[in-house]
Amino acid sequence: MEMNSYQHAARKTAAYPDVGCNPVYPTLGLTGEAGEVADKVKKVIRDREGVFDAGTREAIKLELGDVLWYVAQLSSELGYDLEEVAEANLQKLSSRAARGRIGGSGDQR
Repeated sequence: MEMNSYQHAARKTAAYPDVGCNPVYPTLGLTGEAGEVADKVKKVIRDREGVFDAGTREAIKLELGDVLWYVAQLSSELGYDLEEVAEANLQKLSSRAARGRIGGSGDQR
């Protein structure tokens, strides 16, 4: 599936207050879902000695889908297509790699 196709299909399921002019709601949802992914990974470390079994991997896949949904909604709220966001990210990373600045921290690397 192409990213913009996903974004447009996902937008049809958006049911939150002020869809179209509310970037706060998907931002909060994104952080919540990312936390759920992190919590599942944490429990793999704590309870399964770092072993990701098929059931856990599937559960994380579903949570990653929720993360993607919120990224798509926030992108829509800000007027971006997902493909545009993805391309900008790859350009940023490629530039950093070319300059030997992949590691470290800060936006202006």
